[in-house]
Amino acid sequence: MSSIKSIARDLGVSTATVSNALSGKGRVSDELARRIREHAGKVGYHPSPAARALKTGRSGILGLVMPNLTNPLFPRLAHNIEAAADSRGFGVLIADSRSDAAGQAAAIERLVRRGVDGIVIVPHRGTRVTETDVPLAVINAASDPANTVSADHRQGGRLAAGLLMDMGHRRFLLAGEDPRSEVQQDRIAGAAECLARRGGTGHRVCWTSEAAPDLLAALAGGVTAIVTSTDLLALKLLSEAQTLDIAVPGRLSVIGFDNLPFGEHLRPSLSTIAPDVPEIAHRALSYLDARLSGAAEIPPPSVVPMIAIQRDSTGLPQERPVTDPARSVS
Repeated sequence: MSSIKSIARDLGVSTATVSNALSGKGRVSDELARRIREHAGKVGYHPSPAARALKTGRSGILGLVMPNLTNPLFPRLAHNIEAAADSRGFGVLIADSRSDAAGQAAAIERLVRRGVDGIVIVPHRGTRVTETDVPLAVINAASDPANTVSADHRQGGRLAAGLLMDMGHRRFLLAGEDPRSEVQQDRIAGAAECLARRGGTGHRVCWTSEAAPDLLAALAGGVTAIVTSTDLLALKLLSEAQTLDIAVPGRLSVIGFDNLPFGEHLRPSLSTIAPDVPEIAHRALSYLDARLSGAAEIPPPSVVPMIAIQRDSTGLPQERPVTDPARSVS
């Protein structure tokens, strides 16, 4: 039967090093910790969670609270959180708050009762999570005072508008779905900042889940580019443009946010501003790990730059054709 001693002997390291690597404690390099965990898996060694809890006072389990696992962005984030946790010797319990403030509070309470060592949470919009009985890492907008790490949504907005301005666009529609979302507010605000700084000739902001009226009104106003706060809203706009026979990117360029999986398969494929999900997960886990290990220096709140992915839904602005549907709008 495999043991910590036999693993240490096989790899030529001390039993303390093996124990630290498997428990996520102590100073063990990432590469050595990976080798130790891989070897432990090959020889079938699985440390007893109960024994570890008795010895260390820690369960080796983290909680993860998501607002809506049906949104394609959140399973991708959960995957990266789990990978970052595993690299530090933690397992993960996932809870879905189902976009409900009461469900979020219940999920946190349930995870704490199950003895998790810490919790990573993406809060439901409009809620604040500041205190729990265990260390907490919050992934939200940078404007949330409790935030631990987030994508730099304002920078992402500036990036989206700047990319389109570099192509020659000057009149914009900035479209969001939910004005209660701090993330979407920051994205729209960042785009507006870029346009104001770089001299766009005009833009309007709308908050809507209905694409057609705003799309036609924007075209009537001479808009050639739309920055949307999410890929899901961009999808609605692309669908409506196709229905109205509005060429994308010929008559109109559209860019979204989040780099959801469907975007690259649309026709035209969707340009988007992507969060650096692996880096966000890494920073959230580094923060929790530092809190749990009693490190002298705890990582400060941080924002992670977003990344532009240019596909086929954005291009150079073109002259409005005589048959432009927007010309018929009274």
